[in-house]
Amino acid sequence: MKNTPFRILALSALLITTLACSQKTENIKTNEVKTANTVSVEVDSAAVLEAKKKVATEEKAKLPKPYNDKENAEAKIAELVKQAQAENKNIILQAGGNWCIWCLRFNQFVQTTPELKNIIDENYLYYHLNYSPENKNEKVFAKYDNPGAKFGYPVFIVLDKNGKMIHTQDSAVLEEGKGYSTEKVKAFFQEWAPKS
Repeated sequence: MKNTPFRILALSALLITTLACSQKTENIKTNEVKTANTVSVEVDSAAVLEAKKKVATEEKAKLPKPYNDKENAEAKIAELVKQAQAENKNIILQAGGNWCIWCLRFNQFVQTTPELKNIIDENYLYYHLNYSPENKNEKVFAKYDNPGAKFGYPVFIVLDKNGKMIHTQDSAVLEEGKGYSTEKVKAFFQEWAPKS
């Protein structure tokens, strides 16, 4: 019986070690479940992202491509200024590219919404100012303070009939849901129309 405290101590140590191992095994199982769930979420997120890309690619393929990366934008804008003076209209430069789904959506939205198309036709000359890897039109964009760097694309540059920049419009404030707001776009077009 002399060894009783020693035996109690040894049994206590054994019990503590067993509990610790049991807890560690439980933690490993929990971590395995967490890891499996994380991998599952990552796979699901990747699948969702891939599905969204596919839908956007299909949508982009169907939309008109109004940007011309081979056009001399500086010369074209100079022509538009002469025409704007003759017709007493302002000019809207929709900066972006055929690579930009939101640029294509905006173009389609305006072209297929009669109320907006009428406002543009009556008040503006409209030009799609290309920005793409093939032609960044750096000189033209620099002239208008590189608005794409600040706002992204599309971005709108409004010029008066003399070619003076009078406004830069971030397109994000014109969005609504997965498209554009007719009322917000209409207000933008009306606000910057020429004041006779």
